[in-house]
Parts: sequence; C-alpha cells; structure tokens
Amino acid sequence: GPQATSGEHLQQLLRGDHRYVFTLIHKFRTETGETYPTLSERDDIIVIADEAHRTQYDTLALNLRNALPKAAFLAFTGTPLITGEERTREVFGDYVSVYNFRQSIEDRATVPLFYENRSPEVQLLNPEFNIDMESILEAAELDEDQEKRLAREFAREYHLITDDERLDTVAADLVDHFISRGHQGKAMVISIDKATAVKMYDRVQAGWQRTIDNVRESIATTTDETREALVRKLDELVRTDMAVVVSASQNEIPDLAAKSVDIAPHRKRMVREHLDVKFKDADDPLRIVFVCAMWLTGFDAPATSTIYLDKPMRNHTLMQTIARANRVFQGKQAGEIIDYIGVFRNLQEALAVYGTGSGGGITEGDMPVASKEVQAQQLAEMLLELSQYAGGNGVSLSDGIGVAAFDWVAWLAAATEKILVSDEVRRGFLARADMCATQWKAVKPHPAATESQPIMSVIVRLAQRVRMETGKPDIS
Repeated sequence: GPQATSGEHLQQLLRGDHRYVFTLIHKFRTETGETYPTLSERDDIIVIADEAHRTQYDTLALNLRNALPKAAFLAFTGTPLITGEERTREVFGDYVSVYNFRQSIEDRATVPLFYENRSPEVQLLNPEFNIDMESILEAAELDEDQEKRLAREFAREYHLITDDERLDTVAADLVDHFISRGHQGKAMVISIDKATAVKMYDRVQAGWQRTIDNVRESIATTTDETREALVRKLDELVRTDMAVVVSASQNEIPDLAAKSVDIAPHRKRMVREHLDVKFKDADDPLRIVFVCAMWLTGFDAPATSTIYLDKPMRNHTLMQTIARANRVFQGKQAGEIIDYIGVFRNLQEALAVYGTGSGGGITEGDMPVASKEVQAQQLAEMLLELSQYAGGNGVSLSDGIGVAAFDWVAWLAAATEKILVSDEVRRGFLARADMCATQWKAVKPHPAATESQPIMSVIVRLAQRVRMETGKPDIS
C-alpha cells in the first residue's frame, strides 16, 4: 500500500480508495486550535496502531479520530497493564488477546528476569520520587534545556544521585558484580543523564584497571593450578571493551565541560564506529555500554544479560528498559536487573509492572478503571464551574470564542483586567483554568475534547496573558 510522505499526502490517501495506507501518527498534525477535517465516513476502515501508549491518545490521536469517525481501532502495546498506563484501555477498549511475561517465559520466547537491590548505602531513601521528575525523565531523550531543568528543579535528588562518592561506590560494586557473574553476557549501565554516564564510564574504567593490576599480581605469585584460571580471567579483562552511547546535541562539548566531563573522545568513537553492530555481536569485545536514554527502547541485543539501573524510571520506559535483558540467547538462563536507585524497592509495584490480567501478579480486578464517559462528564462540570467563576467577575468566556483577530486583542485585554482585579480572583481563576487544562488533556481523544476545544483555547490564552501580566514567580 502507499506510504504517506506528508500531512497533505496522507489526507489525499485517506480520502481515496486504498487497501492499505501506512503512516506515522505525527502526520496527523494541525495548527494549534485547528480542528482536523473529517476525511472519510466509511465504517469499514480498520486502524491498526503499533506501540499504543501516550502518543496514541493525545492531540494527534484526537485528529486521527476526527478524520475517521466511524473506523474501528485495534492496538498493540507492550505496556498496557502498568499502574498509571491503564488509559490505553480507556481509549482502545478491552483486550482482544493478552500475551504476558509469564506466557512468554513458558513458551521460551523470553527468559525470566530477576532483580537485585545492591549497595543499600547508595539507594535513595525517598521512593516517592517527584512525579514531575519522572515525567521529565520519561521523555527519554533529554535535550540540554531539560537536563538543566532537571538539575535545577530537582537539585536535592539530582545532587544525591550524582554525588561523587555515591558514583564511586556504585562503580566499584558494578565492576565486582560484572566480573563475578555466572553467565558472562553483555551489560548496559543506565545513568540519569549524559554527564553522569561519562562519569560512570571513567570510574568503571579505573576500577577495571585496578582489577587487572590485582590479577597480574596474583598471577606473579601463584604457582598452583589456579594460575591457569587467573590467566584466562586476565585475558578476558584486557579484551573487554566499553563505550558511552548518548545522543548528540548542540554545544555538548562546552555544556558537558562545565560538568567536568570531556565528551569529545566518546563522540568521535560514536561517529567513527558502528557501536550498535558491535554490541549486538555476541563475539565482539564491546561488552559494556554506558547510556542514559539511547538504546533503552526498541533496541535488541540478545546477548545482553545484565542491566545496571541507576536512573529513576517507571511505567513505559521502565518496562522497555528491563526488556533489553529478557531476550533469548544461547546459554542465558535469565536476565538480571541490578537496581542501584531503588526502582524495585517496593515489591508490590514491581509485581504490578509484571502482573497482567490472565497470569498472576496483579489481576484485572485490581485495576480500577472508570468509564471514559465519567471523565468527560467531570470535564464538563469543571468548565461550567470556571465559566460561572469568570462570569461572576464580569468575564464571559463564551464571548471570547471565534472573535476576529483585531477584536481579540481588545477582548483579551479587557478580560485580563477583570481577572487581575485582586490576587484572590487571579489565583481562583488560574487554579480552575489549570485544572480544566489538565482534565482536558486527560480526556483526549474523546469527542468531548473536540467539543470543548474552542472554549479551552480561550481559557488557555487568557491564563497565559494573566500570567504574563503578573510575571510568574520563580519558586523552583
């Protein structure tokens, strides 16, 4: 079937009569506030979505449903039943078929995974990690601005995780663990950001060299039969190659230099060599990679048997990450997750990650999922309450809908002035507006979100203007 090359091309294809159309959901983009056109009223269209999680139920998904209102939707997902990701079900309806970890292991399609909390002295004692921090990290590939924001807003947690002494302890334990494993598979070391990934690399390299020196010393003073084993161990240690793999970004050399990190040699290597090919090749000596976001999803290297996890994670990203270690490989009985951060400290949560409806762990009944209609009703009530609050202060939000550009400036100025009549009114309006915006995002892609799009556009722009006028306090 044809493949959509642009948003316009996609619209042509969907209006036409094609048996199959292939596209990425990003081709359903619109200009802000614009409603996506209905392209086909046919009811014999089936939309099949791969990797159904967040991107499948935000604005783009809303646009897709507006385009094909009578289509049937079928989705594949690897992470539907994780606590917090039940929204997938609200959007796509019930499961047609569930193939879970347990079945996958019984079929020998994957190997079982085990985790271990090592080095309790480096575990973070606050398991209630700030949700905002995790959502910044959940965005996987952090750009510089996000990394700076992370370090600024979560200064305390960030400082604890990246503390030099803590990293020394983690690296020393990691070297011991890697060398002492039974199945000598490959390993991924996952750090909170690029700078920390390089710092871990440096520390592990140093620990590795110390180990090589110790083994050489032992060989020199050993005469019995253990000498041969030590010689083999030394050969393995000397041959083992390691690399940092992080995404490239502008100004990375000065930005990371400010954190006392030299990325240049690592970047040269990433550009010069096919590190992904080397890491996937079981016989290649590249056996340890240091990452923070790259290779955590959709990257398969079956020889990987160990994940060293030192980055707060949850939900989709956590599932994708640990699955790097469950691929079947000759001689590999199981994959292991070495948890330095305390992601798995709460065993119940870990079970919720693995458990699924038809096989142990958390059962369907433990997942309290209300109907989508209830959520739409809550949004309607919130919008009504906000409209009444604004009305009580002389602002008719519905009058702002569809006002022409020239008149809009005057309307917005007048409305802003009325909301700024007192701190109390301003705070009352902004609190309600924020609640509506959050709920509206949660309701997408339900038709109720399309219906309320015009009023939401007015609310969001008015709230932005009110904040601009008052100058948002910096409480970070």
